[in-house]
Amino acid sequence: MANSNIPRGLVPYKHRSGAPYNGAANVYYVPASVTSNIYVGDPVITANADNDANGIPGVILASAGASSHVTGVVLSVVNAGQPIITVTQDKPVYHPANTAGYVLVADDPELLFLIQDDGTGSAQANWASQNANLVSGTGNTATGWSGWQLAGSTVADTATLQLRIQRPLTETDNDITSANAKWLVSLNLHQVLNPAGT
Repeated sequence: MANSNIPRGLVPYKHRSGAPYNGAANVYYVPASVTSNIYVGDPVITANADNDANGIPGVILASAGASSHVTGVVLSVVNAGQPIITVTQDKPVYHPANTAGYVLVADDPELLFLIQDDGTGSAQANWASQNANLVSGTGNTATGWSGWQLAGSTVADTATLQLRIQRPLTETDNDITSANAKWLVSLNLHQVLNPAGT
């Protein structure tokens, strides 16, 4: 059975221990110098030169590829620095490019995320406990969802890859032998665990 091709970036799913995810997140600042839209599910990384005037850590889009760290994943846009999810129709459901503002970020290094693979790679039954990189994609301005995916062609036991594949999503409509399968992953290169900082 073919899988639905609906990339949404990284979606918090549960903790590595098996405990449910409770929606916890932290507010981060997005400087106006960010030239791309930021969508729900996009990976971001702190950029200490871009903190706001009150010291709220600044984030920019993370890079896709080996050795590129990630601080966390965007959950929503927030209003004027307050942790209130924007729900009014006059506000976009993503963070517009070249606009200073704030986002909520799931930044716990113990989180597992749901992500779709990009349909490349092989031997998917052996992917659990391997690593992989992210591949960027175009977000959806109507839904606000990210277009990032797991780059199946990069799956390997290399320590410098961005994600650790924990296991496939065990649902009846998830066929790991077909393209666009869904996986539970952790951030292998989490910025909080990087001793060099940003």
